[in-house]
Amino acid sequence: MKILTCPLNGPRNISEFTYGGEFKQMPDPATCSDLEWADYVFNTDNAAGVVVEWWLHNASSYWFLAERHTVTDQVLRTFDPKAVFDQRIDFAQPTTAPEIAG
Repeated sequence: MKILTCPLNGPRNISEFTYGGEFKQMPDPATCSDLEWADYVFNTDNAAGVVVEWWLHNASSYWFLAERHTVTDQVLRTFDPKAVFDQRIDFAQPTTAPEIAG
């Protein structure tokens, strides 16, 4: 049985997780070109070696990061995304509901 250690919930069977893709630095959505954004969303490096990846613990809906060697499939460590992110990124300004004519 393959085990992955969730930073929040501890060691769990790999069947409890969903792979979320490679971790990449996100371009500024307000200033990047459509080509830069498409590259960020759709393309991966697919490198052989140690990469940082997003993983989701399905039962708790907890997203975290893992360093994994793509050739040996060995997970070197898992960690909370707060180790990388120091602020929240809002993609759109909050909107108010439209007035309904009465």
